[in-house]
Amino acid sequence: MRMSDLISAASILPALKASSKKQVLQEMCATAALNCGLPEREILYTITQRERVGSTGAGNGVAIPHGKFAKLNRIVGVFARLEKPVDYDSPDGAPVDLVFMLLAPEGAGADHLKALSRVARLLRDPDVTAKLRATKDTDGLYVLMTQDAKPFAA
Repeated sequence: MRMSDLISAASILPALKASSKKQVLQEMCATAALNCGLPEREILYTITQRERVGSTGAGNGVAIPHGKFAKLNRIVGVFARLEKPVDYDSPDGAPVDLVFMLLAPEGAGADHLKALSRVARLLRDPDVTAKLRATKDTDGLYVLMTQDAKPFAA
């Protein structure tokens, strides 16, 4: 699975202004709705229900909110680089400034896990996160996230 299978340049928010986790999720769900055709409210509801189970903050300023949707036919990603970090209830207590949201079809069990693993692996790399934090334009962020053309097998 390639990162280019998960995200398009149209799904990148290079300088999201938000003051809370809720606002970050609302803005990202609005972008997701434009890119996948699902209603924004349905996406937000599913994502916030998942957050109630436990924070999707991954540590080191990264969060990977995700959810499954009955009417979705492909995995869709949305990436946001926040202008200012926000409290995200992450296990390490650190505020978050890099957020990669994943929406998956309900029946995408293994593919959903592969996508989550692929995103987590990318955002766990300190060199990659440093470059993402330093890059302020959509095209640059897209290139950074998709430059590894090798497929990832979980």
